[in-house]
Amino acid sequence: QVQLVESGGGLVQAGASVRLSCAASGRTFSRYRMGWFRQAPGKERDFVAAIRWSGDSTYYADSVKGRFTISRDNARNTVYLQMNSLKPEDTAVYYCAADPTPWRIIAAVASDYDYWGQGTQVTVSS
Repeated sequence: QVQLVESGGGLVQAGASVRLSCAASGRTFSRYRMGWFRQAPGKERDFVAAIRWSGDSTYYADSVKGRFTISRDNARNTVYLQMNSLKPEDTAVYYCAADPTPWRIIAAVASDYDYWGQGTQVTVSS
């Protein structure tokens, strides 16, 4: 069982920056592939970013490319999402996701992940 706890959301103005954190349980976190997804009201959950278990490969949705950065600290069992130049359309609940199967390549599909955090709200005002 893997537990994920997100933090760092809040209300910000357009153009601001926010860093989300996701703390994971598990002694083999360094082998997990990790991802961030988001869900706006009335919409489906969308892929945002993903990172390989080693941290040396990342992948982003086109809508956030160049503005968001995913990273991980395996010593701290934590994955981050640095969000810059935020726009009102980035408003959503952001979810951290984990697939603990070791050594897999990164994934951008929600069904590839087995564990999810409770989500953290990010609201961007115009």
